[in-house]
Amino acid sequence: MNILKFFTAGSVDDGKSTLIGRLLYDTDSILADQLEAIQNANRKNDDGTVDLAILTDGLRAEREQGITIDVAYKYFQTDQRKFIIADTPGHIQYTRNMVTGASTANLAIILVDARNGVVEQTIRHSYLVSLLGIKHVVVAVNKMDMVDYSETVFDAITQKYKSLAEELKLQEVAYIPVSALKGDNIVHQSERMAWYSGDSLLHFLEQVDTDVQEKSEKARLPVQWVIRPQTDELHDYRGYAGRVVSGTFKVNDKITVLPSGASSTISKIEFFDKELAEASSGQSVTIHLATDVDISRGDTIVNSSALPQESKLIEADLCWMDTKALDTSITYLLQHNSKVTKVKIADVVYKVDINTLEKHAADEFKLNDIGRVVLKTADHLPFDFYSDSKANGSAILIDSRTNLTVGATMFRALAD
Repeated sequence: MNILKFFTAGSVDDGKSTLIGRLLYDTDSILADQLEAIQNANRKNDDGTVDLAILTDGLRAEREQGITIDVAYKYFQTDQRKFIIADTPGHIQYTRNMVTGASTANLAIILVDARNGVVEQTIRHSYLVSLLGIKHVVVAVNKMDMVDYSETVFDAITQKYKSLAEELKLQEVAYIPVSALKGDNIVHQSERMAWYSGDSLLHFLEQVDTDVQEKSEKARLPVQWVIRPQTDELHDYRGYAGRVVSGTFKVNDKITVLPSGASSTISKIEFFDKELAEASSGQSVTIHLATDVDISRGDTIVNSSALPQESKLIEADLCWMDTKALDTSITYLLQHNSKVTKVKIADVVYKVDINTLEKHAADEFKLNDIGRVVLKTADHLPFDFYSDSKANGSAILIDSRTNLTVGATMFRALAD
């Protein structure tokens, strides 16, 4: 049974937490003690029913204010699929939290309040979805009960969002009218919107195909550990352990080790105590080579027929996550898979106003800012562009003075 990872985004009070609570409640995914706790809680809806948002509002400040601040992860499954939900905050103040929660998602649910339509925060959330390369988007037009389940209102919002999706180059977009409060089109088809003939939200999530393998010829394995037991029994054993981040390796494939450029052939692939004929993206394996090659942690094994980019100057999108502003005068650390190298921000190309999508010149980056920068690394970095491989096309920035993660980068182009 495969797993669908998705996240929700929307403006404050659009009903993200209620929608997730409704999914869990109507699929019988709530433990008995959880159900008893929310039934005994002081928070109730206007009609006296249980406030399902309590299920995801874990922080005291969230429960008191009725907003989402941190990323809350919830898990449930049906007969068709397992699900991991990230309930992400919608307020601009918590953009870094949203980026963190959305970074591993296969699908985004963007909530739009039927009374308000597409607003600034809708544009911002959709831009972040585009930035992170999330292929599948569901626009859930919520609170349809507040507009008398009007087809006209739904169609108007759909048409407006289609223009935004075209501007942001969002490809796979589905539109579903829902009421998270009343349960319409969440798990079960709504009888109050007979004009809508599409799937309920759950049925869509169960059926959507997100099993998109990255190009098989772009096989990449960052080496996490060189295994050499050097015992009497295994005195010749030399294996290179790591997780295949994209593509597929097969026995007898010709490989190149970067950054050294040394080449060899795969003689064996081990997975625990088994030998495999091939290893694909997501598998953690140990690779053996036909010849002895000098390989260390942080090196990358790639298919010789499809070499990645290599450069010390990279244009990258940057999401700044630290309360301290970016300082272009100091040296940071860049962690790219298992490789850590020193890096400086050579140039701030532009910053994006994520409410209007306008790009403008800037000489500083502060908390939650997003834009384009030029990275200058101390070592040549073997990487792919983010559009080709999320895993090998992204990295995190670390402040070497505090060891805190201060930024997330997505590689977009070679810099001059």
